[in-house]
Amino acid sequence: MKVFEIDGNTLSLALFTEVTNSKELLDSMKAGTLEPEVAFLNASLIPDVFPVLASAHKTLLAKSRDSLTTRTIHSELVYNYSGSKHITESLKRCGISDSTTYILAARFNASIDEMKAAEKLIDGKEIELEELEGRANQAQIQKHYKISGPELGISTVADAITCRIAARDAL
Repeated sequence: MKVFEIDGNTLSLALFTEVTNSKELLDSMKAGTLEPEVAFLNASLIPDVFPVLASAHKTLLAKSRDSLTTRTIHSELVYNYSGSKHITESLKRCGISDSTTYILAARFNASIDEMKAAEKLIDGKEIELEELEGRANQAQIQKHYKISGPELGISTVADAITCRIAARDAL
């Protein structure tokens, strides 16, 4: 687990592989019974922590303005990471599915006990965040974010995603 500071708030991130209970996690999220509340992202779409931090910043900004698009700050993080304006599609694509085995768990302003409780929710093996880049599904990322070959000649995948996250509301 790593903790990042963003505008006076914190974002705790933990990366898991070999997850076997995605369906239960998804069912709990849909029912609103997940305790503590956590954002679960499909980690195969995350090449680096930076785009997640950009999404978190955007989420905190929306919260401070009382203008969340989704119901909770944690679902807003997943929505903002997607780069799409379609809420359901964003949550399906960048959130977890019944069969997701590679998950990034995120919680805003989590206490140590809350993060330990969140980690216990997940039946999987926690790994270091540094493994994101090597495990990212580049083809899937390029397809989802419509990143072209020429763009990758002048930019990284993480930078391309971050640009789309930042510019989504302007387009």
